[in-house]
Amino acid sequence: MKNLKIEITKYTPEISLDANSGILSMEGKSYPENTFEFYKPVMQWMEEYFKDNTQAKTIINMEIIYFNSSSSKLFFDFFDLVEEADEDNNIEINWIYDEENESALEAGEDFKEDFESLNFNLVVKP
Repeated sequence: MKNLKIEITKYTPEISLDANSGILSMEGKSYPENTFEFYKPVMQWMEEYFKDNTQAKTIINMEIIYFNSSSSKLFFDFFDLVEEADEDNNIEINWIYDEENESALEAGEDFKEDFESLNFNLVVKP
């Protein structure tokens, strides 16, 4: 399976999905003009990855500084997909936030509460 890499822009995060290491990361801001279209290849890649996953563990690192409401909905769908896959895979989610970014912490807390069955960690950025 090919890895997926999307470069960071002013409005979209850097996304690195590495099937070999089992490390998936998103970092930056997320308010693309068309959220669904931007994240479509990510969601497709994730579905394929979880279907064919041979990794003992998958680590998802998310360091999203700011995101709009359509990105929030997409992240909900993303975590829903992860939750479904977690029955057969060992998945860890690290929601990384800056200590001074209270809204990022609150968003992480909300996602953690919504997806209680996931191994969802709130991690202060070092």
